Amino acid sequence: MVVSGKKDPYFVPDKLMKPQHGVWFFAFTAIILVTLLFLARHSFYLMLAAATGNAIFFIMYGFREQAAKQEEILRGQGSNLSDFSKLMYLEVLDASFSFDGVLGAFAFTTSIPLIFLGNGIGALVVRQLTIKGIEKVSQYKWLKNGAMTSIGFLGFFMILKSFGVYIPEYLPTLITIGLVGLTFWSSHQLLKKNGVVFETK
Repeated sequence: MVVSGKKDPYFVPDKLMKPQHGVWFFAFTAIILVTLLFLARHSFYLMLAAATGNAIFFIMYGFREQAAKQEEILRGQGSNLSDFSKLMYLEVLDASFSFDGVLGAFAFTTSIPLIFLGNGIGALVVRQLTIKGIEKVSQYKWLKNGAMTSIGFLGFFMILKSFGVYIPEYLPTLITIGLVGLTFWSSHQLLKKNGVVFETK
């Protein structure tokens, strides 16, 4: 059963989620970068870190866009590769871009090496679990909103720490658990209200 479309009460108004408004994301990101560079003007390495982080993001974004187009070709009739070759290529693409996915929402620390290590190990396991249960996960309407919002908070805390602001290590953990837990519970309640029942195998 597909849950009927209603306005999402969480985090972002529906009208801001339309694809044609996606350009504002890049404008907002550019403004944030300029602001960070201005605030970090007395520290060369901090400015370099901010610029490098944004550069990596946009490089990865470009690769993902190209990979998405290539995936469409592979799934269609526009490729002469064998089915096995297509499968292996798609697996490599999927694994390559797991680091900046929703999995990042479950980073309970602001330490970049620990986040990278945890996501690298976790992506291999969680990705397989997600593939197996993607239909169930997609039914939870607001879960992705909560995950992405927690990533936003984590990034904000990391920016504050880079400027010397003390952030307790437990704070990102509590916010992540709270946001993901709230949206999971709310989505589950909506499913129950609409009579959605998952089949167990």
